[in-house]
Amino acid sequence: MTVTVDRAFVRIAEGQVHYHTCGDDSAGAAKPLYMIHASPSSSVNLIPLMQELGTSRRVIAPDTLGFGDSPPPTQDIPNADDYAESVIRIMDALGVESCDLYGSHTGAHIACELAIHYPDRIRRLVFDGIGMFSPEDKEEFLANYAPEVHPDEFGQHLIWAWNFVRDQVLHFPYFKRTPEFRQPTASMPPPEVIHRIVLEVLKGLTTYHKGYRAAFRHPDRDRLPLIRHRTLCAASDSDPLKDGVDEAAALVPDSVKAILPGERTAEDVAAKAAQIVAFLDDA
Repeated sequence: MTVTVDRAFVRIAEGQVHYHTCGDDSAGAAKPLYMIHASPSSSVNLIPLMQELGTSRRVIAPDTLGFGDSPPPTQDIPNADDYAESVIRIMDALGVESCDLYGSHTGAHIACELAIHYPDRIRRLVFDGIGMFSPEDKEEFLANYAPEVHPDEFGQHLIWAWNFVRDQVLHFPYFKRTPEFRQPTASMPPPEVIHRIVLEVLKGLTTYHKGYRAAFRHPDRDRLPLIRHRTLCAASDSDPLKDGVDEAAALVPDSVKAILPGERTAEDVAAKAAQIVAFLDDA
């Protein structure tokens, strides 16, 4: 049985942060789960997984600052720990004293810093894809992956956004559009799916790059060994970041690893959620 996902806003210093939420927050329910989405979209991409996870706990998934309907960060060049600090303020505003934490891609790097800087606020940690890139890859991604984009008088930013989202499905990295970088399981999603993600990208058009670049700058190999929480290092079977699961798990002292089902069907989503819940609820 899935649950209804609602939308709401909560105010912090930067403005009104948009979030999706669902699930049971009664006294006997499991620890709340705070979810941090991947770039470049927003928490809207987490809704199918939230509907499954919310059957046993309260789930909160804000749009990270600078994405979706949330305000941008105040820093010109924010780092992962700046985004982590904003999460703590969102939790405070929502009255969440402690929670389990899920982070996907960019969100995983933010979750890493949350666990390190605010260990008493986090119980268990889930990485759903974390980029373990070489220094050379990071330099190349910083230069090419997330360009600064602004509205154009001829609407070229609209074409850019569509191609940006579409090409991310087909290639990794998306800017290398040659056969050797084609995703082996890639298939073009329906136009309606691309359209939905493009709309979220356009909302954060001038600030989406800040979150990406914070993840590419994140010194993950130095930081992951500092995590002291029980951690699930995982990625979906269709995730181009799944190759980093083994390395991330080897660096986090108290970790387990898993390759999760993708989210191609409702059955896949339910199976993926079940594995996450099993980890969170394992005594």
